[in-house]
Amino acid sequence: MSASYELHGPVAVITLNNPPVNGLGYETRRAVADGIDRAQADAAVKAIVITGAGKAFSGGADIKEFGSPKAIAEPNLLSLIRALELCSKPVVAAVHSVCMGGGLELALGCHYRVASPGANVALPEVKIGLIPGAGGTQRLPRVLGVETALNMIVSGDPVKSEVLAGLPGQKLFDKLIDGDLMAGALAFAAEVADQRPLPLVRDMLVRHANPDGYFQFARNTVKAMARNFPAPAKCVDAVEASIKRRFDDGMLYEREIFMGLMITPECKALRHAFFAERAASKIPDVPEDTPVRAVKKLAVIGAGTMGGGIAMNFLNAGTPVVMLEMKQEALDRGVATIRKNYESQVKKGKLKADKYEERMALLSTTLSYDAIGDADMVIEAVFEDMEVKKAVFEQLDRVMKPGAILASNTSTLDVNKIAAFTKRPQDVIGTHFFSPANVMKLLEVVRGEKTAKDVLATVMQLGKKIRKTCVVSGVCDGFIGNRMIEQYSRQAGFLLEEGCTPAQVDKAVEKFGFAMGPFRMGDLAGNDVGWYIRKRRYLEKPNLRYSKTADLLCEMGRFGQKTGAGWYDYQAGKRDAIPSPVVNEMIEKHRTAMGITPRQISDDEIVHRLVFSLVNEAARLLEEGIAQRASDVDMVYLTGYGFPLHRGGPMCYADTLGLYNVAQTMKRFAANPNDDAEFWQPAPLLAKLVAEGKSFS
Repeated sequence: MSASYELHGPVAVITLNNPPVNGLGYETRRAVADGIDRAQADAAVKAIVITGAGKAFSGGADIKEFGSPKAIAEPNLLSLIRALELCSKPVVAAVHSVCMGGGLELALGCHYRVASPGANVALPEVKIGLIPGAGGTQRLPRVLGVETALNMIVSGDPVKSEVLAGLPGQKLFDKLIDGDLMAGALAFAAEVADQRPLPLVRDMLVRHANPDGYFQFARNTVKAMARNFPAPAKCVDAVEASIKRRFDDGMLYEREIFMGLMITPECKALRHAFFAERAASKIPDVPEDTPVRAVKKLAVIGAGTMGGGIAMNFLNAGTPVVMLEMKQEALDRGVATIRKNYESQVKKGKLKADKYEERMALLSTTLSYDAIGDADMVIEAVFEDMEVKKAVFEQLDRVMKPGAILASNTSTLDVNKIAAFTKRPQDVIGTHFFSPANVMKLLEVVRGEKTAKDVLATVMQLGKKIRKTCVVSGVCDGFIGNRMIEQYSRQAGFLLEEGCTPAQVDKAVEKFGFAMGPFRMGDLAGNDVGWYIRKRRYLEKPNLRYSKTADLLCEMGRFGQKTGAGWYDYQAGKRDAIPSPVVNEMIEKHRTAMGITPRQISDDEIVHRLVFSLVNEAARLLEEGIAQRASDVDMVYLTGYGFPLHRGGPMCYADTLGLYNVAQTMKRFAANPNDDAEFWQPAPLLAKLVAEGKSFS
C-alpha cells in the first residue's frame, strides 16, 4: 500500500506509506490524488491531513524511478501539488522526521503546515546537480523570505523544524506541535475546517529591501564556492525569479532550468555518485538480512597515525576502544595525538567539551595482548610488512575470544595469507582505512577467500555506523584503489622522462579537477612508501618498467613534506609546494642518460594518460572479480583519491567520453616508444564493451 486513507471524524487522513522514506513514486502520487478526490466527494469530510508513515513525512522523489517514464507519469508532482491547491477543503501537512525535496514541495502546496520538533527540512536537489523542480524555488522564498530560502536551496543542507518555526515572520509552519503530532494535526484541521478563503503559498508576496544588490552578492559568493558545478548559480537565478516574476512565470523558468541541468555532465556525474554510494553497500551473495555479530568493544593494534585515526572513528560512534602498543612512549604519543585532534575540534567549535571528555573516557590502553582478548573485534594497524603482520596475527589468534573479528588495515598485502596465520580464517577480513583515518570517507573492505558472510555483513554495518563509504574488494596486490594508483604513478613517471616537470603534470591534473596532482600527493603521503613497494615489485615483476626518477629522488633523501623536500621544496611550517631546480636538474640528467629528447606534452595528453591508466586497470579488476561493479571503482576514487566529483569517477568519465574514444586514445598511447605498449592494449572487458557498443554503467 503506497498511501492509506482513514477517517477521523470529519477529518480525512492520507498517510504516505512507501518505505523507507515515503518517496513520491507514481503509485504514491496516484494514491494521494485518489485520496484527495475521495475526500472532496464526501460531504462529511471537512478537512484533510497529509502525513507520512514510519520515520519520514517524505524524502522526496522515489530514487527507483529516476530517469524512467514513471517519474513524469500523471499525476506528476507538479500536477499533484496543483490538485492540493485547488482542493475546496483545507489540506494540512503534518510534517515530522524527514521533509525533503519533493516532500517539502508537497507540503508547500498544502494550505497549512504543522510540524513536530526535530524534523529535518531541506531542498537538497543541488547535491545531485539540480534545482528544486516542483516549485521549491518559488514557494520557499514566499514563506521564509528570500535570504533564508536561498541559503537552504544553495546549500541543500537540512534545517530543524523548530529553528525554522522560530524565525521572525516565517509562514512555513502554522504551528509547532509538541507531543502527539497526529492528535495536534487533527485538532488544528478541525480549527481551520471552516476557514475561507483557503491560503495559498503561491499568492503570498515576496519582498527584499535591495534585491539587485543581494542577488549580485549571492552570485559572487556562489561563483567562488561552486566553481565546477552549474546548479548553485542556477539556484540564485530561480530564486531571483520568485521576486521579479509572476508566480506562474517563475514556475516555468524553474522548470526550464531544471530540465536544462538534467542533461549536463555535472548533473549526470552527481546522480551517478548518488546511486553508486547506495549500490556499494549491496553484496550480491550476502542478503541484507544476514545476522551480524555484536561489536560492543574494539581493540586497535598500533597507536601511530593510522591506529589513532581508526580509534577515533569508533570513539566518535560511542564504541569503547582499547589501544595496544609495544612501548609506553608510543602509547603516550598516540593518546596525545588523539587528544590534540579533539582539542582542535573543541577550539573550532566543532565539538563540545563534554563530548570530548565522553569520547576520551571510552579509550583505554595496554602493552599486553592478553588485555584485549575480550574485544569483539580487533583492527591491526602496524607496519606494512608481511612478517610483522604474521607476528601480530599469531598473537591475535592466541588471545582473542571465539567469534571475534580479526581485521587488518593493510593497504596492499595478501589478506588470504594473513588469514592463514590463524586457525580461524573465516573471522579475518581487511579494513583498509585511508589517511587521515578519522577524516577520509573511504573504507575498502577486503573480502578474503574464507571470510564468513556474517563477518562481511558486520563490517559493512560498522562502516555505516562510523560514517564511512564502504566498498568491497577482493584480494589482490593493492586491492582496488592502490592497484589502480600504481599504474597512474607509472604514467606520471614516464611523463617526466618524456619532457614534463612535476609542476606541469600536477597543474594539468588539478585543472582537470583532482584535489592534488600525483607529485604533490607523493610528497604528502611520503615518497619512501612508494619506494618500499617498488623494491618489492622489482623482485616480483622484473619485466615491469618504472621510471627511475622516483627512486633517484628517494636516494637523495627527498621523501616529501616530512623531510622538507620531495618533488618540491618546502619551507619550515608551511605546506606550499615550491618547484625545485634540484629535482628538475635530476630529471634532465636522467633523460640524457636514457637518450630521450624531451618533447612538448599537452595538458590533454597528461590528463588522459593518467585517467585512462586508471580506467584500463579498473577494467581488469572488474574482469577478475576484484571489484563488484564499475560504480564501486568510482566510489573508491571519489571518496579516497580526490577524483573530481563533477566528473563522477574514472569509469563514469570514460562512459561520458565514450568507450570507443577511450580505446582509440589508448592505441595512440601504445604507439609512444617511451611508454608501456603492453599496458595500453585495452583490457579484454573494455575491448568487449567497445565491440558491443556498451558502457561500464
